[in-house]
Amino acid sequence: MGAFQGPKEWGPLLTAMATPFDSNGKVDFAEAERLAHYLVDEQRNSGIVVAGTTGESPTLSDDEKFELLRVVLNAVRSKAAVVFGAGTYDTAHSVHLTEAATEMGAHGVMLVSPYYNKPNQEGLYAHFSEIAKHTDLPILIYNIQGRTSVNIETSTLVQLAEDVANICAVKEASGNVAQVAEVAARSPEGFRVYSGDDILTLPVLSVGGIGVVSVVGHIAGKQIMEMMETFFATGEGKGGFAAAQLSKKLVPLIQACFCTTNPIPIKYALTLLGFKTDRYRLPMIPPTDAQKRKVEEAMIAFGLIDKAVIAVR
Repeated sequence: MGAFQGPKEWGPLLTAMATPFDSNGKVDFAEAERLAHYLVDEQRNSGIVVAGTTGESPTLSDDEKFELLRVVLNAVRSKAAVVFGAGTYDTAHSVHLTEAATEMGAHGVMLVSPYYNKPNQEGLYAHFSEIAKHTDLPILIYNIQGRTSVNIETSTLVQLAEDVANICAVKEASGNVAQVAEVAARSPEGFRVYSGDDILTLPVLSVGGIGVVSVVGHIAGKQIMEMMETFFATGEGKGGFAAAQLSKKLVPLIQACFCTTNPIPIKYALTLLGFKTDRYRLPMIPPTDAQKRKVEEAMIAFGLIDKAVIAVR
């Protein structure tokens, strides 16, 4: 097991890493290594989520996922936490992925609620608790009804947190700040709440969250970390006004990075910074020219690239 033993050590900023593909459609592991270094060394990410939805996990084979985990663990070593996306709509398969990640030394696993088969709340409880039996790693539950069609109700999540020792964090992407506030208020002491929506990071912090599992952290991790540090700087959220000013500056960039289905825009944004992320696996497709312009304009306005970069493309 790695040096990071719990969600506190994951830190406040984890980026769900995009997966680079080469011209033959295969995972470009060398580029993945370079991107992992960049996220930690240049963008101040305290952790990386490997093989999440932003990494196009539904189209990755198990072997590709495991090799990505190995590459990223070797790249960042003790500088950041590496959390592995082990969640699927099949409990047995999720157990397999979780056991492998545990053996490989991941610092945690992220489990998305089962998609497509729409389990009820009792089924969700049984799914997550069964997987947790097969690892001693800390588990990050991922609640995103927009992609799974099922909301993990607060009572279910709180029950899991109370009953299962290593279920100790949630990535909340319900989009419902009231629900996030209730989770933060009702969950056991030490349970960690992360925003799963970049644009709601500051509101989630204000109701008891501790950080964000980000997409925009690929290109603006430093600024997101600064915003969160400002919020917590003086204790009890007294840095909230200053943090709000920083959050406002991030909004146009975040909106551009979600102008179409994630991870299409963020992979294009990374190409503008020199990364080889211009390949997608179907059903993901490249952005349209209009979508590219939105990303380019937002990055120029935010100061991430110069107009000259676009002119020579």
